[in-house]
Amino acid sequence: MAVLTASSADGKELIIKIKGRFDFSTHQEFRGAYEQAPNDMVTFVVDLKDTTYLDSSALGMLLLLRDHAGGDSSNVRIINCNADVKKILAISNFEQLFTIL
Repeated sequence: MAVLTASSADGKELIIKIKGRFDFSTHQEFRGAYEQAPNDMVTFVVDLKDTTYLDSSALGMLLLLRDHAGGDSSNVRIINCNADVKKILAISNFEQLFTIL
């Protein structure tokens, strides 16, 4: 499984971990991870520590997560990016839409 999820102790934060390639092949798993979460989730964290590859479909999936989480008022953080992934996010101006740590 390429997508793993965990909730914070208070149930307000959903952590989605992507292992390996983050591309169209993970679309259903990624979407299911946040759509099946309780509606009272406040924060979504996408952990890319074990992500080795990111393509344009992954960028689109992140945008869909942002829309699901409330659009401009959403609280979505992308954490633990390696240098290559961080570069792709920067080129795509995602630091204007997401908190990237």
